[in-house]
Amino acid sequence: MTIDKKTIDRRTLLRGALAAAAVVPFSSALAACAGSNSDNDDDNASKGGEKSADNPFGMAADSTTDAVIFDGGYGTDYVAFAATIMQKNHEGSTVKVSPTTEISQELQPRFVAGDPPDLIDNSGENSIGFSTILDQVEDLSDVLDANNLEGTKIRDTLFGGVEAPGTFDGKLAALNYVMTVYAVWYSASLFEENGWTPPKTWDEALDLGAKAKAKGKYLFLWGKEAATYYQTLAIGSAIKQGGDEVRLALENLEANCWSMEPVQAVFEGMGKIIDAGYVKPGGAGTQFTAAQAQWSNNQDALLYPSGSWIENEMKDQTKAGFEMKGFPEMTVTADSAMPYTALHSAAGEPFMIPSQGKNVPGGKELLRTMLSKEAATNFAKTKLAPTIVKDTVPADGFGSTALVSQSEMLTAAGTDVFTWSFVDLYGTNVDQLVVWNSFLAGKSSVKELTTRLQDITDKIREDDSIKKIPVT
Repeated sequence: MTIDKKTIDRRTLLRGALAAAAVVPFSSALAACAGSNSDNDDDNASKGGEKSADNPFGMAADSTTDAVIFDGGYGTDYVAFAATIMQKNHEGSTVKVSPTTEISQELQPRFVAGDPPDLIDNSGENSIGFSTILDQVEDLSDVLDANNLEGTKIRDTLFGGVEAPGTFDGKLAALNYVMTVYAVWYSASLFEENGWTPPKTWDEALDLGAKAKAKGKYLFLWGKEAATYYQTLAIGSAIKQGGDEVRLALENLEANCWSMEPVQAVFEGMGKIIDAGYVKPGGAGTQFTAAQAQWSNNQDALLYPSGSWIENEMKDQTKAGFEMKGFPEMTVTADSAMPYTALHSAAGEPFMIPSQGKNVPGGKELLRTMLSKEAATNFAKTKLAPTIVKDTVPADGFGSTALVSQSEMLTAAGTDVFTWSFVDLYGTNVDQLVVWNSFLAGKSSVKELTTRLQDITDKIREDDSIKKIPVT
């Protein structure tokens, strides 16, 4: 197994269902990397091998599998772990794991050249919008219908609903590997020390901001590459407040969807907090992990909205005794359409297999190996987050308060769990980052925020070259 390392001089994480899938212009940045697939260009791989119980996709003997993995909050070593297992199970095979933070810039040229990798973790700020490559990737239903390494059909080992985030127009184009809980994170020890309780409404959050200020702290802070974490929080809050009609309006790019009353109420709640000076200034000029360290290590702010990857991402920059925990998105009022305990949670970290890859069976075999009990348990233990594979996290969360907190939130939510996919599908994150950095910095009003977000939505809706996929 070979792991190609690259210098990372940009952000290392914006992942999952909401922080991903930015469509950016094609780039020649991967001219060298495109050539790196040459050792996978062999006749054995292209012809395939004999299918069997241990080789359900017919991977050729002695073939090479080329995997390009987003090097974000979860790193790439979990894929390397599975690669080692795969190479042991298929003696003579080679798995090449290449990390990158620039999925779109590096891989779109390879798609154009007909030379894509065999497995891709299509995540991060610069991931590829699925609407642009939907006909160029494999339907992964056969992976779910295969047995795992332990001999059980993979579909039967997964949490319910995990296919939905990666299914577009009836095609399972991506399998999202990590169960992500989106929440507002805080230090339980700091809250206990000061007698604070997590806010359930935006008015309660405003009151907590005043208490934070009295202690010389802020309520929120942000970093420039993660400004849309606050969009994630706002959309989740608005869906809880107004119900499914809010989610569907946004998903289907409806005219004036950002002007719906629940959305506006959330924006107004955020605006009051910003206007009161409860958001730490300077986020638009601060690298996002540096900003997060101001929260997790310096405790400059009380709250931080993020996906559940946050603990692992900041494990080396979190104050001792921090006791990280999370709570669901605030609602506007106590009589919201969905209860406060309702939760935005979805499978994230979308893995896809290009149909033009030189070793499609190898890509599927690597994904099958990642879905084994051994590989999934390794991920949960080392990354402090569950995969879509059930029964891999013990009750003590491997000693993680954040992981235990995720289990508690999911239990409390019951069936009131929701997500959305329009940011992923249409690749809006890059444009929306600009809008949210301006709003969080207090440089634009709620009206301007609404107008600019609607402009982005309208542009996609009115572009006939972009395939629209209705959501019901």
